[in-house]
Amino acid sequence: MRLLERQNVINRRREAGFSLLEMLFATVILLVGLVGIAQLVPTSILLNTKNRLNSTSLVFAQHELDQMVSQPLSSTAFLDSLGNACNLGDPTQPNTIVGNPVVVVNGRPLIDFSPSAAVTGYNFKYTDPNDPSGVSYDVRWAVVTQVNGSTVTSKRFILGVSQSGGDSFIPPVTLDTVVER
Repeated sequence: MRLLERQNVINRRREAGFSLLEMLFATVILLVGLVGIAQLVPTSILLNTKNRLNSTSLVFAQHELDQMVSQPLSSTAFLDSLGNACNLGDPTQPNTIVGNPVVVVNGRPLIDFSPSAAVTGYNFKYTDPNDPSGVSYDVRWAVVTQVNGSTVTSKRFILGVSQSGGDSFIPPVTLDTVVER
């Protein structure tokens, strides 16, 4: 009978569960994993906000460029949907950049957004009344007009949108397109 009691004691010890040391190690490993995941949440939120703002700039730039492209080639100005007077180049200055200065970076033309570079009639500022963060857009463009005799044959639009305000830096968006008719 003693042998049977002794066997039961040994079996109970084997079924006793985790030791305190094992629980401590498991808890430390779990905490390290949770801290790592918790640090990803603010980074993810920041990247999501930056992507939303960058997308907003791109959509705004595309909307403005669509309005410019839809104008007749002979037009030298128009009012956009926001009521801004927008110049569309000068046919008396063919093959010349008219409007805001353009810098070439890595072979790509970009609008110069330095404060002194803004050219009247080729820029405006816009603040979206529906945006709670108070971001405003600095919209600038340049136009290169191609002429055959006295007829405008094409226009190249280089349009940039830069955001100001908000709590982080978003690089300017530049769109470049040519219209021929």
